[in-house]
Amino acid sequence: MKKNLLVAQSGSPSAAINATLCGVLEQGLADANIEKIYGVKNGIMGLLSERLINLTEMFSDKADLQLLCQTPSSILGSCHMKLSAWEENPFECERAVAILRKYRIGYFVYIGGSDSMDTVHKLSDYCKAHNIQDIQMIGVPKTVDNDLPETDHSPGFGSAAKYIGTTFSEIACDCSVYALPSITLVEIMGQETGWLTAASALARINGNGAPDLIYLCEKPFSIDRFLFDVREKMMEKHSIIIAVSEGLRNEEGEYLAESLQHRAEDAVGQRILASVSRFLEEILRKEIGCKVRSVELNLMQRCASHIASVVDIQEARRMGAAAVQYAVEGGSGEMVCLQRVSQEPYETEIFFVPIETVVDHVKEVPLEWIHEDGNDIMPEMMEYLLPLIQGEFPCTFCNGIPVHFHLPK
Repeated sequence: MKKNLLVAQSGSPSAAINATLCGVLEQGLADANIEKIYGVKNGIMGLLSERLINLTEMFSDKADLQLLCQTPSSILGSCHMKLSAWEENPFECERAVAILRKYRIGYFVYIGGSDSMDTVHKLSDYCKAHNIQDIQMIGVPKTVDNDLPETDHSPGFGSAAKYIGTTFSEIACDCSVYALPSITLVEIMGQETGWLTAASALARINGNGAPDLIYLCEKPFSIDRFLFDVREKMMEKHSIIIAVSEGLRNEEGEYLAESLQHRAEDAVGQRILASVSRFLEEILRKEIGCKVRSVELNLMQRCASHIASVVDIQEARRMGAAAVQYAVEGGSGEMVCLQRVSQEPYETEIFFVPIETVVDHVKEVPLEWIHEDGNDIMPEMMEYLLPLIQGEFPCTFCNGIPVHFHLPK
């Protein structure tokens, strides 16, 4: 008997998460075992509120699927909600399963980051413990931070890295025109890992010198060492550009910018950080005395679909399709991963890992990929990054602005 497929998106948006959704839809529409494809508005929160929409006919036109791939963010909406442990509070899992059965859902694909994988783990663990065998659940990674373990990289990271490398190259062109000494600090997303900050070095590949210094959050940050590095660079050139991770910590492990804020947290308990670049801007202005400015790339890092990486979009699409196929074949409680099998030519293979190997783990930048002085990256990082940013995804424009797909109201 045919079953229905349910897909949801969760966590912070990216330029590739809708491409993953596209892969899910393509495979779901082509599979004879699937009757209808439903989407959930706002992730697991929407599932518990029964906010399901029928996507089957909505994407019957291949042109809409292509348009979906150039649309940033999550068209199904998102949420930052972690399920309770079902052993302590079974209500959420009981309700989720009841709604899945009400709509004859046999396959549930959840696209997201670490919290989303935690949701897949709890739901699949609940089903296993209660001998529920008619619902298969698969997680598909999505994170610009690239901090999910097991997989070589996560969809969304390559496009964000491409944007960051491009932006640093353009910033360098701007800063180079002035004769007066200046320092430009650019703050990049990443509270726990420095993958995105490392991507700033991509600006160098076409002969650009920027950024001059790169500081990742994997290594303790020393103000004194930082000032020494800056003074030394300014002896070489009059204008320097510095890339910093938002999650820089001092030798005691405390966030560098904590002194600027109350210890606020967001809905899922993640620390809301003040601007580390502004913190360092004030220090440089006082200690160095030249023109200093700080820039936060902020949301632009994860929504610049006009400069998305073809490799990133294609891999996101493949992983979405593979998740559906694996679920139909009986796989459940696992996450789709990429394994890099060749660097030149670049090639990856898809495999699956038990979801519990991903939950509550963080993939940090290997310390051997960071310069021993903590102010730059090593060649191994560039070798890792370069294949992920290749190709420019064809983008449809209308009236001079990219066209995006929107769900009907």
